Amino acid sequence: MSAVFDSTLLKDKVALITGGGTGICRGIALAFAEHGCHVAITSRKIEHLEPTREELQARGVRAMAKAADVRDAAAVAAMVAAVASELGRIDILINGAAGNFICLAENLSANGFGTVVDIDLKGTFNVSRAALQHLRAQGGAVINISATLPYLGTMGQAHASAAKAGVDSLTRTLAVEWGPHRIRVNGIAPGPIEGTEGVKRLTNEKSREGALKN
Repeated sequence: MSAVFDSTLLKDKVALITGGGTGICRGIALAFAEHGCHVAITSRKIEHLEPTREELQARGVRAMAKAADVRDAAAVAAMVAAVASELGRIDILINGAAGNFICLAENLSANGFGTVVDIDLKGTFNVSRAALQHLRAQGGAVINISATLPYLGTMGQAHASAAKAGVDSLTRTLAVEWGPHRIRVNGIAPGPIEGTEGVKRLTNEKSREGALKN
């Protein structure tokens, strides 16, 4: 099967991808590299990043891995500055760092609720805000990874649903504010993706079989 896009589509562009060492964002990172994009990936733990960095480099692009907690604005600013310094620019930002677990609201602690909001929503803001000056230099694109959870009530997902609804709202606001800077801001809401940590945590064999039948 022939490729859908030209292999040089993203040649010499630079993408920063949070949560880029695993799951959906790992797939995005590898796909970008296949199309000529240099890629920086970040997450809290460097061990989640190194194997993917090596895979990216094997595709003939420049790649770097930098650990940072997206909840920590100062750490995020340092990480973004390091990426821009080493790779020269930032054209694309993918906000994919996220946290989740199953817990009914009646059993959910304030800390549990806040932690997911801090990673998903505040993290998206922190990284976007830090990257703005670099994106504004030549124009670029931001893609925020949301979820389908907020569209209907999802049991055990009060924290993640609220966080992702916030991400959706933030996406719309930044699209309006940053459009004049030639920065496109969009969100995507993937459903369950087989083989990802999210599916592993939030489903079981029976529920996956039911989803496939429907």
